[in-house]
Amino acid sequence: MTTPAALGYRMPAEWEPHAATWLAWPHERSDWPGKFAAIPWVYAEVVRHLVPGERVRILVGDAVSERSARRVVARSGVDVRRVDFFRVPTDRSWTRDFCPLFVRRDDGDVALTNWKFNGWAKYPNWKRDDAVPDRLAKLLRRRQWKPGLVLEGGSIDVNGRGTLLTTEECLLSPVQARNPGVERAELERALHDYLGVRKVLWLGGGIVGDDTHGHVDDLARFVDPRTVVVASEEDPTDPNYDPLRENRERLARMTDQDAAPLRVVELPMPAPVLFDGERLPASYANFFVGNAADLQRPARPAGARDARRALPRPARGRHPCRRPGARARLAPLHDAAGAGVRGATAPRRAP
Repeated sequence: MTTPAALGYRMPAEWEPHAATWLAWPHERSDWPGKFAAIPWVYAEVVRHLVPGERVRILVGDAVSERSARRVVARSGVDVRRVDFFRVPTDRSWTRDFCPLFVRRDDGDVALTNWKFNGWAKYPNWKRDDAVPDRLAKLLRRRQWKPGLVLEGGSIDVNGRGTLLTTEECLLSPVQARNPGVERAELERALHDYLGVRKVLWLGGGIVGDDTHGHVDDLARFVDPRTVVVASEEDPTDPNYDPLRENRERLARMTDQDAAPLRVVELPMPAPVLFDGERLPASYANFFVGNAADLQRPARPAGARDARRALPRPARGRHPCRRPGARARLAPLHDAAGAGVRGATAPRRAP
């Protein structure tokens, strides 16, 4: 079978132009225990910040869900004409991890790569999420490829030039194993064939409290083709201190797809966030770069100024509607779910 890479497709960087961003309207209350009432309004806030620069496409389970979503979005001051609703049922709302990964060719053609999804090898309800890429391929009438492996969008980040960041904890660990028995070389070959990746940069472990078991988007992110921001903990007594230091040291020795050294910028960790006695995976690395706005975790006092300085400013100015990151009203999404705004968003690349 001819692969996307053989036909000239590649996965673009997040800051490259989007045709749209996909969301799934929230409905799984257990993802925000005791705090769900605010979450639809947080999603509407995400939509409000994105629509000046791109369409937003929202997956809803049925007509009742669609009416509810439309009402909340409209009451939040969103131009609903820039929002498309698709009746595609989901188990959860983390589209980054179960939606297709879009790839693009230099002539502008966009296609889908349909990776398997198994609920992060943790949760039993994932079959509707796993079916979403097939549904979207038919609705969008786009070509798709099926690599036959589990891969979540939150487990990777790319620079758009051929280099990909991921973690050994997520893709290679026997704990919450995504692809039992699959070795590093096989994964790298699949990333090359289906996403156009020429070099994979393997970090070690993720941050404390991450129930995805090592997603890289809480840990390290490209903000331009050669610059990586990496989470850094200054307190040597914090359980994140040693693994984050190891990852920073690895990145300092790494190069990109052309053997050029990376520019590594430390991104301070926020103060620990606890919910019901458990630590959540709070990180400033979990941001989303839209056409018109950067959506970021609220930068609270601990390291706030340094965190804002390190976040994706190289991407700004690309779009005429671009404005500083939306932060304050997104706090409930980060602080109750154990997941961030990047997990709730899946960009479709511009043709």
